[in-house]
Amino acid sequence: MTERNPASQATAPAIVNEFSMVVATVNGSGSQTANVSLLRALFRMGIPVSGKNLFPSNIQGLATWFAIRASAKGYLARKETADILISVNPITFAEDLAALAPGGVCFYPENTSQPLSRQDVIYYPMPIQQLVKQIDPPKALRDYIANMAYVGVVAQVLGIERQEIREALNVHFRGRASAVDLNMKMVEAAAEWARLNLTKQDPYQVRRGDGTRGQIMIDGNTAAALGAIYGGVGFAAWYPITPASSLAEELSEYIPRLRRDPESGKVTCAVVQAEDEIAAAGMAVGAGWAGARAMTSTSGPGLSLMAEFAGLAFFAEIPVVIWDVQRIGPATGLPTRTSQGDILFARFLGHGDTKQVLLLPGSAAECFEFGWQAFDLAEHLQTPIFVLSDLDLGMNAWMSEPFQYPDRPMDRGKILTAEDLERLGAFARYRDVDGDGITYRTLPGTDHPLAAYFNRGTGHDETATYSERPEDWEGNLKRIWRKLEHARTLVPGPILQPVAGASIGLIAFGSTDPAIREGRVLLEAEGVRTSYLRLRAVPFSDEVERFVRQHERIYVVEMNAGGQMRQLLQIEYPDQAAKFRSLAHIDGLPLSAHWVAEAVLAEEWRV
Repeated sequence: MTERNPASQATAPAIVNEFSMVVATVNGSGSQTANVSLLRALFRMGIPVSGKNLFPSNIQGLATWFAIRASAKGYLARKETADILISVNPITFAEDLAALAPGGVCFYPENTSQPLSRQDVIYYPMPIQQLVKQIDPPKALRDYIANMAYVGVVAQVLGIERQEIREALNVHFRGRASAVDLNMKMVEAAAEWARLNLTKQDPYQVRRGDGTRGQIMIDGNTAAALGAIYGGVGFAAWYPITPASSLAEELSEYIPRLRRDPESGKVTCAVVQAEDEIAAAGMAVGAGWAGARAMTSTSGPGLSLMAEFAGLAFFAEIPVVIWDVQRIGPATGLPTRTSQGDILFARFLGHGDTKQVLLLPGSAAECFEFGWQAFDLAEHLQTPIFVLSDLDLGMNAWMSEPFQYPDRPMDRGKILTAEDLERLGAFARYRDVDGDGITYRTLPGTDHPLAAYFNRGTGHDETATYSERPEDWEGNLKRIWRKLEHARTLVPGPILQPVAGASIGLIAFGSTDPAIREGRVLLEAEGVRTSYLRLRAVPFSDEVERFVRQHERIYVVEMNAGGQMRQLLQIEYPDQAAKFRSLAHIDGLPLSAHWVAEAVLAEEWRV
């Protein structure tokens, strides 16, 4: 092919560090290395970015998309329309091309048989097979190395620095020079081909900035695992389930590095893969009863199986932490799509009059923070603590502030030692001594004759003795509920962004936060002013009630079909129930700012 103008010679007005890119590939093709390399290279160039992997639930063969959003303004929510398409999946080419924004850019294999049907799109061919032959990688790696061809072409056209791609690969391959060099050989060859053969016609450019200074990039599940480790986890049981598996896998990865006894060299924490979620929950509850800081992680179907043990731990008052990385249900649902559909189920998990405590992280940093705080709350309150993340937050890479080491000693709660028992001369496991509903406990193995009690899930009196007396049952349950009222003062409070004079209040939680923050800017441009409260826990603290009463209309934004958080708020504040309006949306994709703004505007037109 004859030489053309270098790709750096742009003719259109520049759009710098503001675009959404979608890579359309096939699951199991090894494209993740290429995609993450682009994402991390942009991050290393100081450009705020987010990456969202939209993948099917089979092992390989079906279509998958990786969306990268670069935003100098710091907007990280998913954009509904892509500006740049890298299409290497012929099966979805027509659909992906049709969804591209007008004036967008399409990178495609030059041997494609698909029609380039849109006239308002800029096309760049890529000789992927030709470049593979030129590089001649080992046969077993040909398909994987082929993906790096689009990395090189895109890097040259947009201006992504190749040295930063190398550094991104170095992180990905953990310093294995041979793997980095082989992948970079393809990147360099593809970039050189693009320099000689493509004339830049699109407006999108990348320039080094400082928007990521002091930031790290990490997924929520890894952050949660690290938080648990720094929170003193002693035992974790799990059973594989998407999208929670990587949380336990990261525990297994980091514990040998961070939790070894300096004298013996032995690991001080056990991670056990159980035979199913029922067993995992039972092991964790048993370890919590024995005095370990114990946890398990799962998603919706697994949480269903854990219901009986959750109820047992609630009533027997055993501390345990349960991470629920949510996906779409009911039933098997969409295992690789995100959701916030377990709110009501987790809140009341367990038959009878259970009300569980929920933590709702909204960032990777909060996944770390709640990773250790959950243990403090579980042991202080002697109850299960459920941390509700989701697939988007848990499995995708996020920019984050560096994590802060726990700012206080571990809160082990009301534990009596042998010395305490000797001094007190008496012990009743379920007697409320301090009036906060939280009783004192002893740990198995405490060497004192008063330490023992029989832990049970059946009716009991203050001394843990079996009882079917109505007054014992009613008194015990009222005390537990009093303890849960006290929990309002202990759980993480909401994040408030009030606007003076705003009649509209937005309430949201979890991974919807980036879409809400950007959506509020879009609403402001339309003359609609909003206050914002991001929930971080249930039960609700007093700040939530004040926020509700200060606004005429409350829009509760969430990713489920029925407005589950809105229902909880209406239960909590029945005299304010008419204020709450549900903006609930569930299509499996992370929420977008455009949807948030349009949903609020549509409701406001009805006012």
